[in-house]
Parts: sequence; structure tokens; C-alpha cells
Amino acid sequence: MADITRRFGWRHLRGAPTAHVRHQRAGRLVHDGPGLSFWYRSLTAALSEVPVDDRELAMTFHARTSDFQDVAVQATVTYRISDPGVAAARLDFSVDPDTGVWRGAPLEQLATLLTETAQQHALDVLARTSLSAALVDGVAAVRDRVAAGLAAEPRLPATGIEVVAVRVVALRPEPEVERALRTPAREQIQQEADRATYERRAVAVERERAIAENELASQIELARREEQLVDQRGTNARREAEERAAADAVRAEAEATRTVRLAKAEAQAAREVGEARARAQAAWLRVHAEVDVATLHALTGTRLAENLPRIDSVTVSPDVVTGLLSRLGGTAGGPSGEPA
Repeated sequence: MADITRRFGWRHLRGAPTAHVRHQRAGRLVHDGPGLSFWYRSLTAALSEVPVDDRELAMTFHARTSDFQDVAVQATVTYRISDPGVAAARLDFSVDPDTGVWRGAPLEQLATLLTETAQQHALDVLARTSLSAALVDGVAAVRDRVAAGLAAEPRLPATGIEVVAVRVVALRPEPEVERALRTPAREQIQQEADRATYERRAVAVERERAIAENELASQIELARREEQLVDQRGTNARREAEERAAADAVRAEAEATRTVRLAKAEAQAAREVGEARARAQAAWLRVHAEVDVATLHALTGTRLAENLPRIDSVTVSPDVVTGLLSRLGGTAGGPSGEPA
């Protein structure tokens, strides 16, 4: 929509770069082009504003396939007005000189023309295609047929319209038919998923079995090694006991030999000592046998004196002296009691 300003009975229009403005006064073209800006009088001006940018037209329509199934087609047509003068002459793009608003609905007319033309070609191609083929290759076929049909449509160049691109967004059957068509695929996908699940479980079970077998083999090997260890320990203990017993036997035999030798030595020593004592005693007896009686008495006294205890001091009490004197006195008087 053009930007119009009022000033003292005059109007000023400022157009957009994407809008082609045509200004006519008294049937004569005064201004013609995009992005114009000019002054005019509203009572004598006839204005038209034609958009020249690319526009997207979304359309949805229903069609029927060769097997009598309804499908919904969603498409988008990109177009532009390539000849604004022709379009302004064929369609009502006039705007109010005071407000700049279109007096008619030219874009709706263009949308109706494009939609009906595209729908006609889409219905024609889908009517010769089965539902399964349409769902597989129908999007490309409908797009190519609609693009070719719009390019060959004579009304569009005559109106100044150029089709830039055609896109078919979706081609879908009715919900019940779509669910029926999805069921086999879903079942197949579910079967594949179940098969994958079963295979995964089988692999897991196989791995668990392998792990269990490895653990059992490890336990068996460990038990075998423990048995070998026990046998080796028993062998070592038996060998150690045998060696200890042999060592004890050797030690006992050595001790017995030493004891016997010691006993023999002691017996020999005792025998030699006895023989020496006997010889000494015999010699002593021989010596005493040759000596006279007085000499023997003297030796006996000497031996007795040697065996007497040593007397360091003698204490004589009055009682002892008195007794000794009395005895001495009695001895001196003789048997008759007289003094000697």
C-alpha cells in the first residue's frame, strides 16, 4: 500500500521499491515506474499500484486417483508480475487517491487463476495414476505437470504474470486409507524390531553362556592348581619331615657315639685312677709295714694333729681352773688320798 500524505488540497504519494505505480491524469500517463514519489491532486488523478516482487501462493485441493481414492495435494506456486502495465490493464490494481488502498482484490483474482490452473493439471495427472504409484512418485509427477501446464497457460502471459517455481509439499490420502497403508509397513518394522530384539537377546545369552563357561573353566583351573599346590605342599612337608628325621637320627647317633665315648673315657679314667690309688695304697702299706711301731705312732699323732681344728685363742674361766686344780690335786695324792 502506498504512503499518501495530505497538504493543502494536494496529495503526496511515496511508493515502495517493490511496487510499480502508474499515475494518469485526464487519460494521460504522467508517472509510471517502481518506487516513485510525486505530488498530485486527488480529484484529477487515477492511480494504480502493481506489486512486482516474488509472491508465494499456497494451495490445497483434493483429487481422485485411478482407483477412486481421494488424495489431498499441498503445493506452493511462486510467481511475479513481469509486465505491470499489462496487469494493470487486465486487472483492477487501482488505489484510492486519498488512502492508497486497493479498491478491488486483484491478488485474490490472481490466486484464483493460478490455483484453478494448477488444480486442473494436477487432477488430470492423478486421474491416470493409482494410489500406490501416486504415493511413490506422485509428488514429482504432479510438480512437473503443474509447472509445464502453468508455463503453457496463455492467460498468464496475457495478464503479465510469470511463474517462477512450483513446489508440491505433500500428497496424502484420507486418514483411514493412510492408516491402512501404514499398517503393513508398521508390522514389518515391528517384525524387524522384534527380530533385532531377539537377535540381541540371543547374542546376550550367548555372551552370558560364554562368560559362564569362562568362569567355570577358570574355577576348574583354579581348583586344579590348588590341588597341585596342596600336593606340592604335602610333598614338601613330607620331604621336610624326612630330612628332619634323618637329621635327628644323625644327631642321636652322634650323641650316642659321643656318650659311649665319654662313658668309655670316664670308665678308663676311673679304672686308671683306681689302679693308681691301689698302687699308692699298696706302696703306702709296704712302707708302713717296714717301719717300726714307734714311728707309726708318731706318724699317727702327726696325722691326728693335722686333722685337729686350728685354735687361735683359749679362754680359761675360774670354774675351769678350779676343776683342773681339783683334778690335779686328786691325782697327785694317789689312790689313798695322800699327797705324793
